[in-house]
Amino acid sequence: MGLRMDNAKRLVIGVFLTFVGVLLFPLVGSSEIYKYVGQDGSIHFTNVPTQTSFQPAVLPPLRISAYNQPRNYSSSRFYNEALFEPSIRMACGRYGMDYHLVKAVIHAESAFNNQAVSPKGAMGLMQLMPGTSRQLGVANPFDPLQNVDGGVRYLRELLIRFNNNLAWALAAYNAGPEAVEKHRGIPPFSETVFYVQRVLQLYRTYRSY
Repeated sequence: MGLRMDNAKRLVIGVFLTFVGVLLFPLVGSSEIYKYVGQDGSIHFTNVPTQTSFQPAVLPPLRISAYNQPRNYSSSRFYNEALFEPSIRMACGRYGMDYHLVKAVIHAESAFNNQAVSPKGAMGLMQLMPGTSRQLGVANPFDPLQNVDGGVRYLRELLIRFNNNLAWALAAYNAGPEAVEKHRGIPPFSETVFYVQRVLQLYRTYRSY
């Protein structure tokens, strides 16, 4: 019984430190997205600038939509993050995915609210669209086990599709792989650019703790 309590205490302390880190270091990695405007007026974004014409993108402060924030953010997300820890670790182990990356995606997508529904109809912890859920065989996207398993599998497929380019895979998770292929990189959509930036900075924070 004492051992179980010690493990529980360590888990709670670890989640608390992560939560504090996100609050204290919200700007980590904020300049990792670079912008280039072509002669034809087209806008290109990347996280790996290949020429001096790419400059750090000046973006407005990151905003999280109300739909993916639990009413009591400070306590509800803290509790849910610990509650869904086993499901996240299980899926990451099954598909060989980075645990910290998956937590960053879930944090950005739903703030660990398994009942979250976006204005566009995305559902659950990893905000799976109805069509994506069917494609992945996720019968109940509000079930944490099914949602995380499907979302991690989908993210892995995107990383393979884009040769492990993390920023492109994240952009595809948000805007769809076709949009990334069409623009040959991060699509020039403000929502997608903000999303990639946010996940990258959360990823760095989770890895730090």
